[in-house]
Amino acid sequence: MASLSNQVVVITGAGGRLGRRIVQRFANEGATIVAIVLNDEEARSIPFPENAEGWAFPVDVTNEQLVRACFNQIGQQFPEIHALIHTVGGWEEKPFLETSMQDLDWMLRLNLTSAFLCFREAARLMAGRGGRLIGIASAQGADRGAARQVGYSAAKAGLIRLVESVAAEMQGSGVTAHAIAPSKILYDDEDGPGVQVDDVVALCHSLVTSTGEALNGTTLRAYG
Repeated sequence: MASLSNQVVVITGAGGRLGRRIVQRFANEGATIVAIVLNDEEARSIPFPENAEGWAFPVDVTNEQLVRACFNQIGQQFPEIHALIHTVGGWEEKPFLETSMQDLDWMLRLNLTSAFLCFREAARLMAGRGGRLIGIASAQGADRGAARQVGYSAAKAGLIRLVESVAAEMQGSGVTAHAIAPSKILYDDEDGPGVQVDDVVALCHSLVTSTGEALNGTTLRAYG
């Protein structure tokens, strides 16, 4: 029997390169996939394997009302969810002195606010049942901010503190929180310094299926 059989896994950013790989791996192992995507076009393009169970929900994950409505709908459709893997995020490079408040706000909303909202609403559905909350951070957030990336570095560092805080508060409830911090993620034929995308997907799989409880509140560095 597939290790994820009968598991309901919510994947945000399911239309992105990392999200698609997670959808494929988890669906192939029997998970029921709830794919949160940006729009209807992305929803139609999610690569659900043949005979896999999957649903797509288009939503702006930086909008509190829309995220709450989305998870309410998920809660009505599924008796419980077992994991949330939050892959939504974005990167921007700009000199510090040229970074506007609008630039900073967007990086924080995309990388940190979205994680806060999705973690909170998923945790509401997991309350009393348990589950895994997994966010994708970065080396810039885990170890050292990078030049010309002030907004991105600050947001990803905030994501790690969010994970730690949620893990501490939810400890003992069965709900665990985790961050995976990759360096550059390498896709397909890309080479050079970095971590292969399949290794990042494998870490998500490990946290959901086996080691999640023991690693509650930790950041897994994946630098290749």
